[in-house]
Amino acid sequence: MSSYSNGLGLTLGGIALLMGAGLGALVHAWWLRRTARMRRRIPKHWPLRQRLVASNEERKVWRWLSLAFPDHSVMVKMPVTRFTLPITKDLGLHWFELLSVLYCTFTITTTADGRVIGCVDVAGQRRLPSKNRILKETLLNQCGIAYIVMDAADLPSLDDMRREFLGDMAFVPQDRENERNQAAIISASTSLRESLTRQRKTRDSGQTPNGDDHHDSLDPNDSSSFPTLWQHNSFIMPLDSRKSELH
Repeated sequence: MSSYSNGLGLTLGGIALLMGAGLGALVHAWWLRRTARMRRRIPKHWPLRQRLVASNEERKVWRWLSLAFPDHSVMVKMPVTRFTLPITKDLGLHWFELLSVLYCTFTITTTADGRVIGCVDVAGQRRLPSKNRILKETLLNQCGIAYIVMDAADLPSLDDMRREFLGDMAFVPQDRENERNQAAIISASTSLRESLTRQRKTRDSGQTPNGDDHHDSLDPNDSSSFPTLWQHNSFIMPLDSRKSELH
């Protein structure tokens, strides 16, 4: 009888242990899901504050680049996924996750069509890691984009910088460049007017562009609201309908 009682006690103890482990696993899974939902909720008070886009050294180079490229736009800390595309869509998400954190201090683009001609990194006090520099040089050069690392205390001449990024086009007469820019502006203005006209007609008809007659409000307590704030990244799904190669 004693051995039977001992065996029964061990069996019940084992069952209780398994039930406890299962209950603990369920509680842990519930806690993980709850924590994930809390992280995704939109806070009433964001734990953030404003900061400067560029450091003192970067602002010095920024002003200098504006002098070197008065006929171009100087973009600040733009990720490389903003101006590159994967050759095939199969691995688009993979390359986006790998490169989305990679950016250059400044990106020089044409004013007419936003084409990138070159990227600049400011070395700064921490200096640029060699692996990071080699990665950017390889990637950008293969895309046909110039790349240079600059020291705010040792800037090249304006002419040398233009020649590095623009080559034979560095000193195209300003009148010809202005004509190109003006033509691009006129074309963009025409497209904008046509788009606004279509939107106005849609609005006057009482329909929204997507066919809905209402807009959902953003509920801070709804964990599903947060992801809807973000659009599909155009690195994976280009915004333009035209096809473009990686360049």
